[in-house]
Amino acid sequence: MLIAALRRLPAAEVAKLVDAAPKTQEATPYPWNGVTLVDLPGTLSGNDEHSAAARRGVRGADALMIVTTSELPGEAETEAILQALDADGFADRSVVVVNKMSAENSDREVILDEIRKRLGPFADRVPVIPTDARDYVDAGNEPELTDAQRALLVAESGIDALTAELRRITAPGVEGMRPKAQAHELVRVLEDAEQRWELDGRELDAARTTKKAEKSISRAKTAVLDTLERESEIVASRVRTAGGRAADGVSEKNGTVPVDIATAVTGELIDARTDFDVRFSSSVRAAFDALAAEYGDAVPEPEAWVNEVDAPEATLAAPTQSPYERAIREAAEKAEKVGAKKLHALIEKVAGEPEAAAKIANWLNKTRAGQKVLDAGGKITNGVDKFKPWGRIKATKKVAGAAGKVQWAVAVMGPLMDVKSIAQDQSKWKAIKKRRQALRDHFADVALRQRTDLNDTGEQHLSEWITEVEQSLSGLTKQGAEISAARETALEGIRGLRDEAEKLVRPGD
Repeated sequence: MLIAALRRLPAAEVAKLVDAAPKTQEATPYPWNGVTLVDLPGTLSGNDEHSAAARRGVRGADALMIVTTSELPGEAETEAILQALDADGFADRSVVVVNKMSAENSDREVILDEIRKRLGPFADRVPVIPTDARDYVDAGNEPELTDAQRALLVAESGIDALTAELRRITAPGVEGMRPKAQAHELVRVLEDAEQRWELDGRELDAARTTKKAEKSISRAKTAVLDTLERESEIVASRVRTAGGRAADGVSEKNGTVPVDIATAVTGELIDARTDFDVRFSSSVRAAFDALAAEYGDAVPEPEAWVNEVDAPEATLAAPTQSPYERAIREAAEKAEKVGAKKLHALIEKVAGEPEAAAKIANWLNKTRAGQKVLDAGGKITNGVDKFKPWGRIKATKKVAGAAGKVQWAVAVMGPLMDVKSIAQDQSKWKAIKKRRQALRDHFADVALRQRTDLNDTGEQHLSEWITEVEQSLSGLTKQGAEISAARETALEGIRGLRDEAEKLVRPGD
């Protein structure tokens, strides 16, 4: 009836339109004033197909004529109206029509006030037009009415006011109406597209499996990196402390470091590196065990770190008759006369020549004390003077690795042994003070470089193993990773487009 009134249809066409059965079940277009009026099924008819058709029609509209009656919309209808105005973005391109206002017992002002209350924050933005379409149609089609009666019905029907308002919001050139309608629709399309990327079934299971594996690997990696950072700082702290001890021990008589202090400081440097090796290796092993508990044999074992240290007891400096300790002591005793050349030569030979390292390994394995040091993990020897298969090679690597730490320690100790002269142009006290500060600065520099080097090499060692783990588990995680990557790429693109579209639909834009 409202469409018939707006289109000024003659009586025959009004009857054909109004009496058509069944009532509107799908979007039905009608030309009007250069635009198209689209009659939509009732949104609250209870018919899902009707509701879906109405929803599609709303989403494709440039403007809305929201029609209710003098009976006032119920709670569900009010909610639907507010959704159209707010979430759907039609607040500034809609008109609310309250039809059948000439019905008996209808108080126009009370009804309009109540409608505005139900519009809430949109009451001042959306025009509310009271109408009675039947009065307007009757005014044009009832032959018995006088001109005065016709004029009164037309005036009170509100159709002319509605026509004027519709012409205003649909007039050609109305700024931004069509682009804004398209922008709102784009936002809705993108929201739908985003929702369609919610995974289920096998895709969801694959993505969850991948995410779980990624979290497990990340936890393992984080735990090792935490240990690496902590233990490398401990090494640096022990180096600085050892340097302070050496500096405090400088003799005020001749500027030398006493033999017992030099020996103790060298031992502390070696112990610091050995303790680091043990704790870092343990953290990597713990990470492996945690992953293996979840994924079994699919997790590859990490390569041994440094010199295959298996336990804290596995330090070659422990026995009182260790060739390393003896070499250090002898070198320290002769330092004032011959410097560190002899000690460097011995250590370089053991660290760099497998034959020399093998001789030391054989020597250690000839006694129970040496065997305990050499094979704390029980993987190398079968008893005194006996090796397990491949045990001799492992023992040689251990010796060479330990010699490498000793070689590093002796290099650090170089400035302690270099006592060629004390500055002659200063007082002895100033010279001693300067030497002490120089030693502290030297050890502080060594500490910083050690921490950096251990962190860099430790991260590289860990990274290589993590890469192997990821490759080994790729058969389990590949599909889920590809699905997740495609989803994230799509969602990122959708969100970017939606952000741009939302700029167009904001009030005032």
